[in-house]
Amino acid sequence: MNEIDPRAIVASNARIGPGTRVAAFAFVGEGVELGEDCVLEPHAVVRGPARIGRKNIFDSFCSVGGDPQDLKFSGESTKLEIGDGNRFREFSTVSRGTTQGGGVTRIGSHNLFMAYSHVAHDCVVGSHTVFANGATLAGHVVVDDYANVGAFSPVHQFCRVGRYAYIGACTVITQDVPPFSRVVTERETHCYGVNTVGLERRGFDRERLSAIESAFRLLLRSKLNTSQALEQIRAQLNGSPDIRELVEFIESAERGLHK
Repeated sequence: MNEIDPRAIVASNARIGPGTRVAAFAFVGEGVELGEDCVLEPHAVVRGPARIGRKNIFDSFCSVGGDPQDLKFSGESTKLEIGDGNRFREFSTVSRGTTQGGGVTRIGSHNLFMAYSHVAHDCVVGSHTVFANGATLAGHVVVDDYANVGAFSPVHQFCRVGRYAYIGACTVITQDVPPFSRVVTERETHCYGVNTVGLERRGFDRERLSAIESAFRLLLRSKLNTSQALEQIRAQLNGSPDIRELVEFIESAERGLHK
């Protein structure tokens, strides 16, 4: 037996496998085949034609099986194929294929698509992959098994991501990513000083700001390394609670410090 909330919308020709639960306000469209033990949380949307395997979880407000985002698409019948044990988190999106691209978007099994991730038309995704928040595939991309696509990383159309590859967060992919590799955009993140305007808005007076600015000059503008700068900050400015907080924060840093 499956469990379909009376407030859900399920197309008359949709096929719902045994043990599948469709929650209130979820939508199952025309031509959708859902395998057994799937879960559609409230407001999840699954459109067809789509053939979907067992034990897939569709979280609230995901949209899976929608029309391809391609200006050439004019309503042709294309489809989506999904394996078993995948999870589509909130606001993730997956498009069906296009006739020009073969007509099918394919996703394997045991993948995690985090919030706001996107799989475009005609993509082929293997199994055991992870798409972090905001990871985005353009059309016709191939992602092989066990690959990880980092948060807010777009992959250009027709690119391939090899098995076990790792794409770091905020990395723009415009060429193929070799299997077993780690690809990360170089980051030049710097601390540029005190958040003066923000602190003023929070009621910091000129005396407090002056002490903080002096500490940051020693930390960022002098030729001292961090340990030497902390010694000078303690010696010159340690009477201020704000300075003690800054020093304690830096001393307890386990991942280094943006400077």
